[in-house]
Amino acid sequence: MTDAADGLLARRPGLVVLLDPARADAASAGPLAREAQAAGVAGLLIGSSFDGVAQTRVLAKTVRDAAPGLPIALFPGSAMQLTDGVDLILFLSLISGRNPQYLIEEHVRAVPWLRDHPVRTLSTAYMLIDGGRVTSVEAVSQTRPLPADKPELAAAHALAGRLIGMGAMYLDAGSGAQQPVGADIIGAVRTAVPAPTPLFVGGGIRSPEQAAAARVAGADFVVVGTVVERGARDLGAFVRAVKG
Repeated sequence: MTDAADGLLARRPGLVVLLDPARADAASAGPLAREAQAAGVAGLLIGSSFDGVAQTRVLAKTVRDAAPGLPIALFPGSAMQLTDGVDLILFLSLISGRNPQYLIEEHVRAVPWLRDHPVRTLSTAYMLIDGGRVTSVEAVSQTRPLPADKPELAAAHALAGRLIGMGAMYLDAGSGAQQPVGADIIGAVRTAVPAPTPLFVGGGIRSPEQAAAARVAGADFVVVGTVVERGARDLGAFVRAVKG
C-alpha cells in the first residue's frame, strides 16, 4: 500500500484526468501531468478499452517523472495492460453487462502478474450507462449499457455489486459520449451505496458545469478525458467546479 494510493482516495471530492495510451504520447502527457498537478486534480487515470497495451507502461513512467507525488491509478481494459508504474489498479468488473470475460475472466488472467507485482488493487463495480452513442467500451466488451432513464436499475446493480464485496463504484457513459451520466442515475446509485464507498463518474463531461452537476448528485471523483484531449485545458475551472 502506497501513500499515493491512499492519497487518491483521501482527495475526494476531486477531479481525475483520464489518459488513453492509444491516443496520448509521451510528448503531450508530460506537460499535461504537470498542468494537472498544478491545477490541483486528485490524480490521474491511465487506461483504454481498446489497444494502447504497449504504451501503458511508457505513459505511466512519463507522467510519474513529470508529476512526482501525483496519485496515478490504472483503468485497465484487460489484464494485458497491467503495469507496476502506478499506485493503484481499479480492479474493474463490468457488472452492467453479462460478458464473463469482463466479469471474472480478465481478473483470473491478472492473477499471475499480481502475484509478482504487489500493486494495490481496488475492486470496482463498473457500470456502463447509455450516453447516446456506441462507445469503444460497448463495442469491445460486447455488452449493452444500462438505460439512462432507469435509475432504479443502476441502483440495483450498484447495490448488488456492494453486497458481493465491491469496494468502489464507477459510472461511465463511455469516452466521447453525447451526454454524461444523469444526475438521477448518480443520485440513485449514491443512495443505494452511500459514502464512504468511492463513487467515480465519467464519460461525456465537457464543461465545469457538468462536472459540478455530477459532484452535487453524489460523485466523489469526476473523471474527464476526451475534453482534455481535444484541447479544453482549463483544468483549474473543472477542479474548482468539483470542489465547489
